[in-house]
Amino acid sequence: MNIKDVSFERDRPDVCGDAHPKALLRAIQEDGDYLLKLANQHIVSSDQFTQNGMLQLFRLAAKYEANPRRFSTSLQGKILISAFYEPSTRTRLSFESAWHRLGGDIMSITDRSTTGIAKGECLADVAEMFNNYGDCVVLRDNNESSLEEMIDSLRIPIINAGNGCDEHPTQALADLYALFKWKPELTTADAKQHAVSVGIIGVPNKMRTVRSLIKSLLKFPDAVKELVIIHDESVADQLFAEQQREQIEQAGIRVRTSTDLNATLPDIDVVYINAISWEGETFNTYGKSFSLDAQSPLKKDAIILHPLARGPELATDLDHTPHNWYFSQARGAVFLRMALLTCMVQRAERVIDVV
Repeated sequence: MNIKDVSFERDRPDVCGDAHPKALLRAIQEDGDYLLKLANQHIVSSDQFTQNGMLQLFRLAAKYEANPRRFSTSLQGKILISAFYEPSTRTRLSFESAWHRLGGDIMSITDRSTTGIAKGECLADVAEMFNNYGDCVVLRDNNESSLEEMIDSLRIPIINAGNGCDEHPTQALADLYALFKWKPELTTADAKQHAVSVGIIGVPNKMRTVRSLIKSLLKFPDAVKELVIIHDESVADQLFAEQQREQIEQAGIRVRTSTDLNATLPDIDVVYINAISWEGETFNTYGKSFSLDAQSPLKKDAIILHPLARGPELATDLDHTPHNWYFSQARGAVFLRMALLTCMVQRAERVIDVV
């Protein structure tokens, strides 16, 4: 490599547009009481969040993102147990980065075979040990029932960081945080005037990120004028879980499906694409016939979100276009998780009303 090629711009933006944390901060009025109520709650499903609850977390995340150095000691003296029994880059590192940025310490497990579980230890006993060693647990497990088996024995809060193909609630929070930074007016009383069409390239019944995203979008029906599920014909009869489509319609959001990506894209404001679904001990890839690149017929001001890691479904030639909000989405997840963790371990009073 030529030496002239090794320099970089530290302050360059991570998206072509501006992520607007301060605009979102101004758009949402603080409700400190809600943030205080998150203390000692487990986070297992997107169902448990209200619209106001999510908005308060987004506001606190925006506060952190706008002035990250102001809050570097909020979790000092607290210990996070990061237990990831399934491969992860962004989720594990963003949780650990969030905790470190707030001054806390971390114990990390990245391989189930190195724990007592490999010897047959029951999850209730594992939970009891967690109580003794840390102040909060972040768990990713390809077994959907692991959380349920542990919760009754826990006396510290636990966060579901992905359980099989069931849910991934903090990813959905990060998704909406990115969406509302892009368009803060979707959080206001006039949201209906600015409502967007959301296209999801994926299988809601099979993908935990999509499942949790839809649950979260249902809390903001005025912000979404249409939800379009774009899918392969081969999975047409597997698209929705039981009552999933009915719940979307009952929320007042129009929903339709399409197998023609290029015909659908010109009408979509927000494109959410995912291809991987963890199922049991392995993963499946869906939507192999669909991909996005710089030649795709996207609306001029459309944005693309992707939970990452990506494969061939999302070309790198989109990275330097205004459509790229997936990098901002990943970056913002750190601040969103900072907000959530602060509240869950009874430290919200340190950041409420501090700008």
